Amino acid sequence: MAEYNEMTISEMYDLSNTIAAELFKGKTYPWEVLPEIGDFIIKLGETLDPNEYDKKGENVWIAKSAKIAPTASITGPCIIGKDTEVRPSAFIRGKALVGEGCVVGNSSELKNVVLFNKVQVPHFNYVGDSIFGFKSHTGAGAVTSNVKQDKTLVTVNYKGTRVETGLKKFGAMLADNVEVGCNAVLNPGTVVGKHTNIYPLSFVRGFVPAESIHKNNGELIHKRDDV
Repeated sequence: MAEYNEMTISEMYDLSNTIAAELFKGKTYPWEVLPEIGDFIIKLGETLDPNEYDKKGENVWIAKSAKIAPTASITGPCIIGKDTEVRPSAFIRGKALVGEGCVVGNSSELKNVVLFNKVQVPHFNYVGDSIFGFKSHTGAGAVTSNVKQDKTLVTVNYKGTRVETGLKKFGAMLADNVEVGCNAVLNPGTVVGKHTNIYPLSFVRGFVPAESIHKNNGELIHKRDDV
């Protein structure tokens, strides 16, 4: 599927910025890893250095240098990376691999996700069935919507072509260094390329190219043209 190269793992992510690199091997598109996240976390967790990670309960590994608020709820399988901060009332529902130097903020909820290193979901965010690349960041209230209202399988709208994923649950694939504004909604099957900005209050669907600005009226501008 050469025509979909912009949505490939190799185009969207630097795998040196996650301990989940092995999960992506042999895959072409990032959403292909979603059904395997839970099993991968359990396998990887058993290999983590006990001098660096504590095992907390069933299939939960938390780096000793991570800061976890007492009121945070964490269910396995889950890995919380080094120097990550999980703030009060965060709700991690399982199948969540959170990288190093991340922020999972107050009342933010994670489920079946991979967050690369330095990702921030700091305020009232829901991230489900999604992959967030290195240094991607969501403003307050931005959420992923991961199930279609008619409950049919999710497709990705790529430049007018519907790309089948075979998945009922699929939130958003954010590439490295994506900025999502406050209260934006990333609809099922959203794929956003590197260094793209999503305006606050945007409703995003389908593929958004790298180096773009997605405005809240749906207008799309390439950054090199926005001068």
